[in-house]
Amino acid sequence: MRATVYRSVRRVILGAVFATLVLSCKSTNVLSDGTANAKLSAKMVIKEHYDKAIDFKTLSGKVRIDYSDGEASQGVSVSLRMEKDKAIWMSAPLGMVKAFITPNRVTFYNKLQNEYFDGDFSYLSKYLGTELNFEQVQSLLLGQALFNLKENRYDLAVVNGTYRLKPKRPLELFKVLFDIEPKNFRIASQQLSQPLRKRLLQVNYTDYQKIHKWILPQEITVAAIDGNQRNTIDIEYRNIEFNRPINFPYKIPKGFKEIVLEQDAR
Repeated sequence: MRATVYRSVRRVILGAVFATLVLSCKSTNVLSDGTANAKLSAKMVIKEHYDKAIDFKTLSGKVRIDYSDGEASQGVSVSLRMEKDKAIWMSAPLGMVKAFITPNRVTFYNKLQNEYFDGDFSYLSKYLGTELNFEQVQSLLLGQALFNLKENRYDLAVVNGTYRLKPKRPLELFKVLFDIEPKNFRIASQQLSQPLRKRLLQVNYTDYQKIHKWILPQEITVAAIDGNQRNTIDIEYRNIEFNRPINFPYKIPKGFKEIVLEQDAR
């Protein structure tokens, strides 16, 4: 039973890395909805999105994560530490499962299973069925667009009160869709799909809140679909602090078995 729980914890932590931050504390005020201006151009909306991007050095706190794979569900609270552009660290209770991610490395270990992974982003990409790098993971965690919106041209429409961006030219390997909320020009929803491989990554952000000077998501739901497999992750961050000194205690215990990825036969 405990082994099953911590296998789920491992999945939760790794999935949470792709999710987005939902931060809440007693001094937080939820921001009201704005009104989308149909006269704005796609270029103007994209500029506002990046102008209002969150800026900080470090972030730390607790995170409540609920995970489901369609057959079983599991909830757990983990500790989160992040140094912007450099590192993301998570630890389950008693350090039974830890994950440490940098721009060049993805690693985690599970004490109950005596196993570890230490490599590149192939594990996380395989988990969600989408090729991702550190910058994209961080953007997801901070409510920013998965791809650099400045690198392509987009059509703009107002849909359900949000600015919807769709590429003028389809991307070579993916279909993407971005909804940007008008109050703070932050992501309301983003979708990345590979229809031929039946893969979909959908991230929804419900409301935004202000903690001191930082604008952050209120609620996030992440759905990752790969063929007939569907994983969903709900995240709520608690007691978040910014720009405090932090460290990243992490060392793979001796004697653990390395996890080796299976080749994707499709």
